[in-house]
Amino acid sequence: MSLHTGCIKVKHSSLKGLLISVMNRHTLEDGKTPNPEIVEGKNYVWHWPELGPPSVLLGDYYKRNLPWEEFEKRYLEHLRTPEIVGSLHKLIELARTQEAIVLCVETTPEHCHRRLLAEECQRLAPDLKIDVQ
Repeated sequence: MSLHTGCIKVKHSSLKGLLISVMNRHTLEDGKTPNPEIVEGKNYVWHWPELGPPSVLLGDYYKRNLPWEEFEKRYLEHLRTPEIVGSLHKLIELARTQEAIVLCVETTPEHCHRRLLAEECQRLAPDLKIDVQ
């Protein structure tokens, strides 16, 4: 089994597995209005918000032009906190028993936290296969 990544707005019918939203929230850029394109049961079946970037970090990146390198550093610090490491180990175990697809809103993985999340899982479990899209 393996851990895949993808955009939550894209239909993932070719992948059979657990669709997991790793977004802090499912809102438009204002951070309040629900995004009508992201619907539980249609785009994802499980929401794991603590694996997404904290709200303050998202605000710094999208509203205050935090450079990607600093975003990446701070997000990895978040992932490496004891309470989140436990969730990462749970995600790793899920990906070992079934195909797991972590989803967020970015269309490509280059500047996206889902790639960092998958890579951090692989760092913790080097044998874990990841497919970053």
